[in-house]
Amino acid sequence: MIEAVLHGAILALGLILPLGAQNVFVFNQGALQPKLMKALPVVVTAGICDTILIVAAVSGVSLLILTFSWLETILFAVGILFLIFIGISLWRSTPSMTTEEGERFSAKKQIMFAASVSLLNPHAILDTIGVIGSNALSYSGRPELRSP
Repeated sequence: MIEAVLHGAILALGLILPLGAQNVFVFNQGALQPKLMKALPVVVTAGICDTILIVAAVSGVSLLILTFSWLETILFAVGILFLIFIGISLWRSTPSMTTEEGERFSAKKQIMFAASVSLLNPHAILDTIGVIGSNALSYSGRPELRSP
């Protein structure tokens, strides 16, 4: 049991340390909001989205994707197209030379944006399905009974 907990803790640290789009958005909204309660929608939404992705990965979605190669190909193709779209959008945008203060989002906008950077982010999907799901395959989910 301790091995699984240690494995999960190390895996969690390895996945949370790199700052992704979701982490940066949550940090920014937390820093910009005047009160903790104003930042609560983004925190709760990010937590729910992460929980959904992790439960899906541990429930066997990664096994399903790894079993059918065409499904894996579709997932990679959608991720590649998304990254190309983001890259082209950033390439065409004009850089801002001013040091503007970030925008405080309303609760509805926080929820929508947090859900989009959580559930539509190819990096998050690959992390949960590829890393967490693959690591979860080595555990059966049932505790072993010890004989006295």
